This record gives sequence, structure tokens and C-alpha cells, in this order.
Amino acid sequence: MPTLPLAALAAALILVAPTARAQRPDALLAEIDRRNEQITQKVIAWRHDIHRNPELSFQETRTAALVATHLRSLGLEVRTGVGGNGVVGVLRGGRPGPVVALRADMDALPVTELADVPFKSTVRTVYNGAETGVMHACGHDMHVAILMGTAEVLAGMRERIPGTVKFVFQPAEEGSPVGGAGPMIRDGVLESPAVDAIFALHVGPGPLGSVDYRGGPTQASTDNFRIVVRGKQTHGAMPAGGVDPLVVGAQILLGLQTIVSRQVDLATAPLVVTVGAFHGGLRENIIPDTAVMIGTIRALSPTMRTDVHARLRRTAEHIAAAAGATAEVTIVEGYPVTVNDVGLAEFIGPVLRRVVGADKVGIAEPSMPAEDFSRFQEKVPGLMFGLSVTPPGLDPSRVAGNHSPLFQGDDAALGIGVRLMANVAIEYLRSGKTP
Repeated sequence: MPTLPLAALAAALILVAPTARAQRPDALLAEIDRRNEQITQKVIAWRHDIHRNPELSFQETRTAALVATHLRSLGLEVRTGVGGNGVVGVLRGGRPGPVVALRADMDALPVTELADVPFKSTVRTVYNGAETGVMHACGHDMHVAILMGTAEVLAGMRERIPGTVKFVFQPAEEGSPVGGAGPMIRDGVLESPAVDAIFALHVGPGPLGSVDYRGGPTQASTDNFRIVVRGKQTHGAMPAGGVDPLVVGAQILLGLQTIVSRQVDLATAPLVVTVGAFHGGLRENIIPDTAVMIGTIRALSPTMRTDVHARLRRTAEHIAAAAGATAEVTIVEGYPVTVNDVGLAEFIGPVLRRVVGADKVGIAEPSMPAEDFSRFQEKVPGLMFGLSVTPPGLDPSRVAGNHSPLFQGDDAALGIGVRLMANVAIEYLRSGKTP
């Protein structure tokens, strides 16, 4: 065989090398797909088991044990009891690189399941003094199963992974205002090794397998308030002899609505002030001493969040004073605004489009529910994206949403979720991105 001159050989290598480099990533991503297909039935079985055995916030002991056993079987470094019932698995790749964290939440809700599925929950409990069912009505069973599957896929490829993956299984996402992310952070979940970025997905209604994401504020902060109106008790037939806290409370309730409709510029960011309960009195002919209302504040702007607290206090106290009553206002801050890192949004868009197809990826609209994934985002760059899981044959625009007793997620979305999370992790590590 004739030999090439050295100059020609060098030129040939220059031409071939980029092609070889382009093929190597494809081979790695193809391995994700192959391994994902091999564990499809296991992921479905995990999801069904977790769904049948839901556990409320701060009670996720069975789920945590299932997760820890699986991660140990993969040879990961495993910590349990992180921030309560949290579990963390560390997968150190065979090559140096950044540290990326993937998060799934484990807790269920005090909801009696009405969805007609063969793995329906029949668990009962007492919550706030009332008997109720327990259900994974927000899809956390799917989140856990997807991340367990992602751990198995990536563990089988560890020698080829350029960096470290932390699998974060979080308790008590539904446990506002405390939640589970904050305690996990205090227990060092983002340290040893230090996390460079964190990602999560959240399932919800929509065409099966479609994905959405956005950079910047994406979900609202959540704060709880309690207003105790104190008047003066008197006979219901002689209201002038007292100060009616029910009437004053009703005026306060209506006054709170003017905060949103008249006192803030909604063109800058959405805001919600909702009174969820209003209690007072025991008998039809007695005007009581006190009335109590409780509610929630949702904001997509940290500045507006702080401002509305002052407006709520002023509105309640001044209306009460005008009637000769008093209003004691207590505000308990919960989760901050969920703010997706803009740089991570730019990074993740092409990854999502490649995995599910460009026609199935959209830009999410901001929404007012809250997420304590935001706690992680206060410490490190983070991004949460959405995965639609409505079963085929159902109209996504008409199906029950998250937190409904009729919420359903199709098993076919599980494998898509595993591919998405594994691809995001690998591509982030391979990019060598650090803050």
C-alpha cells in the first residue's frame, strides 16, 4: 500500500478529526437511548408502586428507602436522612468535569384519588383533623421513577461521563412554607462535591411527550397570611352596642382585592391575593368578638412580593381602625420566585429539541403555583422544565390538572423523561460549564 507524504497525512487528519469528534457524542447519546429501552418496564413498575403507596410531606420513609436501595445497587455513594427524608446519590464519572444535580420530589397530597387507573391509591390518613385519602396528584411518583431510571442509565455509562452527577430525591415539596429543599441545603446537599448547576422536570397536562421551558421568572413566590379582626361582642339584635368583626372582616376581604386591581401595576408582573377561609361566630343572634381569615399571596416579582406585604397590612389595619376594630396581620414567607437561569435556558433549548423534536418544544408561560425548587436556585444556577403527560385519547385542554383527584399521567411519558434528564446531564457535563 502506498504511503502518504507527511503533509498530506496531516491534512487528512485535520479533516477527519472534527468528523470523529462529532460522531462520539452521537454514540454516547445513542447509548442513553439503548439503556433507557432496557429498563422501561422497571421504571413503570417503580412508578406504579410509588403511586399505590403515596406518603405525605415529611413522611416519605418508604419511598426514600426504595430510592436508597436502588441507588446503592448501582454502586453510587448514597446519603439518607438529608433534610429529613431526603436521599442523595453521587455518581462520579470516569473523566473529570463539572458537577450537575438532578432533582425529583417524593411527597404526595391529602387528596382522595378518583382517577380510574389500575394502580390507584387507596391509602387513607387524617390531615388537619379530617380523614382523607392520599394521592400523587401532582405527579411526584413519575418524577421519582424517572430519576431512578436516569440514575440506572447513567450508572451503566459512568466510565464515559466527564464529571459528576448528583441525584437529589427531595422530601416535602408540598410542605410550604418550610418545604424540603431548604433543610436539604442546610444538610449540605449542594456541597461535597459543590454543585455547578441543578435541573428538574415537572409533569403536567398537555400533549403527551411535549416539553416547555423558559428563562427568568417562571413560577410565583408563595406567602401565607392570617388576619385576626377584633371587635366587641354584642347581641345580634343590638349591633350598635358592639363592633362587628364579621362586617369589618368582609370589608377587609373586599379591600384586599383592590391591592391587585388598583394599587399595583400588573403590566410589570402578575400578582394574586386570595382569601381561602373566613371564620367567625358560633350563633345566629350573637355578634362575636373576633373573625379570622387566612389566605395566600403569589407574586412573580421579588420587589412586588415585598411591596404587597406592606399594602396588605396597611389595608387591613386601616379598614379595621375606621370601624373601631383592630386587625392583627401575620405573614409567613414561603417559597421564593422560581427563577430559571437564563444561561441554562439557552443551553437546554437545543438539547430538548433534539430529544423530543423541535415541534414538541415550546416556551412556557409564567404561572402562579409555587415550587421550592426555587430554594436551590437561590444557591446555584438552576432550571426546571415541563413534560406533558396527558394520556392519548384525552383532550389536554379539558383534563384535570395537577392537585386534582382526577389527575392522570401516562406511563409512556416515563421513558421520555429518562431520556430528557440523562441527555441534559450528559450535555451539561460535556460542555464543561461552570459558573
